[in-house]
Amino acid sequence: MFSQFLQCLFLLSAPGGSEWILIILAVLILFGGRKIPEFMKGLGRGMREFNDAKNNVKKEFEDGLNETPKSNTPSSTTTTTNQP
Repeated sequence: MFSQFLQCLFLLSAPGGSEWILIILAVLILFGGRKIPEFMKGLGRGMREFNDAKNNVKKEFEDGLNETPKSNTPSSTTTTTNQP
């Protein structure tokens, strides 16, 4: 019983060499040689935008941690008086 479970898990593992060849051939047949460079360019742009956004969030988070706490006392003291 346990060995069948392990065999099922091994079937879900990463594709091997011949499987990659079949996947590449299927992609070439479906999309053609002209669409693949456009697809890869778009994929690269998306990855670059994701990394830029990730770095911006990381920088803002680190800036927030390094920020010195501000005191609640005002720098100039003003007093107001109520005159009737």
